[in-house]
Amino acid sequence: MRPDVYCALDRGSIREAVALAERTAHAVDGFKIGLELCTAEGPGAVVRALAPLGRPVFLDLKLHDIPNTVAGAVRSAARHGVHILTLHVAGGPAMMEAAAEAARACERPPLLIGITVMTSLDQGDLAATGVEGSVPDHADRLARLAVSCGLDGVVCSAREVPTIRASVPRHFRIVVPGIRPAGSAVGDQKRVMTPADAARAGADVLVVGRPIGAAQDPALAAEAIRHELSGEPLTA
Repeated sequence: MRPDVYCALDRGSIREAVALAERTAHAVDGFKIGLELCTAEGPGAVVRALAPLGRPVFLDLKLHDIPNTVAGAVRSAARHGVHILTLHVAGGPAMMEAAAEAARACERPPLLIGITVMTSLDQGDLAATGVEGSVPDHADRLARLAVSCGLDGVVCSAREVPTIRASVPRHFRIVVPGIRPAGSAVGDQKRVMTPADAARAGADVLVVGRPIGAAQDPALAAEAIRHELSGEPLTA
């Protein structure tokens, strides 16, 4: 089964974000909005602006705070109608359990997806923050904790997908950022993979940012990724 593809609307204004969304809506399954856009415009305004396109919205705020504060943020996100919401597994069991309880009480609960190890980090970065063990082992440990706390899935790099997929329930979603089609620049990501390889590894959702958003023709770039995942050649 082909994973869903979310286009990251990494823009500084609603106008720019909607322009990119309108060009790519036919070729993607949803849109991710993150800190840059939400800080500039507010998540509610962005979600309302994207609503006419009829695609689900992934609110990537990576929540990490005391349990009561995160639970309140989950309720607020649910009122905006977002489909996916992220929080850091490193926030701990009490925080995740409070978030899951808050989500369950919502009329339209968002999927809660836990951040394991950011794709901009590598082994040296983990060691610098006092984390022992390999990146895959640490990501797997956090994923299993997320399952036990009632989350709906995790974010990890494609390189950790096989390890995590083997230790979590099949319905548990695995979301993979840092997707780079063959020949794309890696940028500030350290653990990347092509769309097809990530799909074969077992990813459920692929998040694609710069390879679409920075392309000369974002629509064509999104279509190329969709065709790569379907195994069909891209025709002019």
